[in-house]
Amino acid sequence: MKFLSEFKEFAMRGNVVDMAVGVIIGGAFGKIVSSLVADVFMPLISLAVGGVDFTNWFVQLGKRDEQIFDTLKEAQDAGVAVLSYGNFLQTVFDFIIVALCIFLFIKGLNALNRKKKKEEEAAEPAPAPEPTKEEVLLTEIRDLLKNK
Repeated sequence: MKFLSEFKEFAMRGNVVDMAVGVIIGGAFGKIVSSLVADVFMPLISLAVGGVDFTNWFVQLGKRDEQIFDTLKEAQDAGVAVLSYGNFLQTVFDFIIVALCIFLFIKGLNALNRKKKKEEEAAEPAPAPEPTKEEVLLTEIRDLLKNK
């Protein structure tokens, strides 16, 4: 029973719950960004470079019966060894776009946090100014005269 109570204490600790929420939201955010890359950016990039499909770029390493394949799928289905550098390029583009999206997201959060912090600082009243040396000296003299 002690094990279960310790596990419950660990699992319900704030950091673990926060991390779990972060992982779940991160997974959902990853799907959104992957869709953005695959469905929006890559067609635009493909259009910009003349309608080329990067995922179909490959080098046929083994030639089976001197046959040349037009698509990566055909070569893979035939069992030919291929170097599919187009998939690598696609993955690099995905990474760059995902990293850019995360950067912009974090930059936006930081800007909101800075704005919130400035508003909080502005809402706090300024502390009373310290008395000058003359005021401190006069206060001491007054207190001495009162005590006599």
